[in-house]
Amino acid sequence: MPARRMKAQHIVPFFEALAAERPDPRTELEYHDPFTLLVAVVLSAQATDVGVNKATRGLFAAARTPAAMVALGVEGIAQHIRTIGLWQAKAKHVAALSALLIEKHGGEVPAERDALEALPGVGRKTANVVLNEAFGQPTIAVDTHIFRVSNRTGLAAGTTVLAVERLLEDRVPSRFKQGAHHWLILHGRYTCIARKPRCAVCRVHAFCTYQDKTAAAD
Repeated sequence: MPARRMKAQHIVPFFEALAAERPDPRTELEYHDPFTLLVAVVLSAQATDVGVNKATRGLFAAARTPAAMVALGVEGIAQHIRTIGLWQAKAKHVAALSALLIEKHGGEVPAERDALEALPGVGRKTANVVLNEAFGQPTIAVDTHIFRVSNRTGLAAGTTVLAVERLLEDRVPSRFKQGAHHWLILHGRYTCIARKPRCAVCRVHAFCTYQDKTAAAD
């Protein structure tokens, strides 16, 4: 059954509990700077962070800058990322966005949403991740985990990714917005999992309005 809307007075303790569990939440993607983060996030579409990290270790050893990535070329990039989904298209995107960064931004990753979304392979979710992780902006990138957790807990119930993002922007208190993306995604990845949420060990169990909570831990 769909969750009821989480009470407003429960939102602060909800995030306090998530923050206590993970005081310094960060992406699990491996990166060295804004450019390598951007590439890693582009590659992570329909792929796991673990799989992306295995691929990017070799890729970033060969090329860590836009110029080096352009020099590596589509085929060279593809050789490193064949183990992840949609690798052919992703290799083209990485090469193209690297060239555009050189042409339009002096080889630097821009800290503006519109400029990021103008890059090949970069959508709203990718832009939000980069803005949050690389530039410290309080954006919330709604992926499948955050969409599920937001709806299941009643924190931000919406039928579309954008609707959930807008609700999170409205309901998440300012002091939690910087970390909210990571807290929610990690909670969805390890506790509020898709098939059988681990409600018995959930730190925010008391604030969640999900009506089909599981009775025991896996």
